Amino acid sequence: MATALHAAGVQAVFSYAGRTAAPVTQPLPTRIGRFGGVEGLAEYIRAHAISHVIDATHPFAVQMSRNAVAACNATQTPLIVLQRPAWVAGLQDRWTHVGDTLAAVAALPEAPARVFLAIGKQTLEPFAVKPQHHYLLRLVDAPEGPLPLPDCAVVIARGPFTEVGDTALMTQHGITHIVAKNAGGTGAQAKLEAARALRLPVILIERPALPPRQIVHEVTRVMDWLHQSARLGV
Repeated sequence: MATALHAAGVQAVFSYAGRTAAPVTQPLPTRIGRFGGVEGLAEYIRAHAISHVIDATHPFAVQMSRNAVAACNATQTPLIVLQRPAWVAGLQDRWTHVGDTLAAVAALPEAPARVFLAIGKQTLEPFAVKPQHHYLLRLVDAPEGPLPLPDCAVVIARGPFTEVGDTALMTQHGITHIVAKNAGGTGAQAKLEAARALRLPVILIERPALPPRQIVHEVTRVMDWLHQSARLGV
């Protein structure tokens, strides 16, 4: 999205939450950090004369997306969401769909298992109630302190990943179960392809409910929306 905006000469600012130590460099002016809730985001929109907002956050970045809806409503700023399509199970997939992290914990077996916990570092705490499992974590940054899981291994890596690589990773660690968020897209899909090849069960956390918004799945659709808005003077 940032590359398309830059190529089209659109004045834009790229905003990172700041949770990653070394975020990917973007071809746009970049700000890093929180806005300060709905009020802070609304004030930023007013102060910087923002005319349009593109929410391209992770599908599980619930608070940011809710704040964007509320702030755009408060400032009467057009909003569009660029979101990766959700993953859909194939005939050979062994997926269990759950509504949230706590349901994912409950879906794990009671007998000791070796779990690839592919959910990032923000929601690890609930899995501590099942310490009998060995957990494999793949994180972008090395943990800054102790992790809440007593038996775990950490791999530091940044996607996109490949089916071959993830198959080798799961085989090396003797993985028996996978827990993942339905983030969609191709960058992190390799773990599901590897699970299919290895016939491993996947516990898939579905996307949280959010307020109604205009959602598109392609960068070109966002650019069309911007051009149309410009023609209409919106």
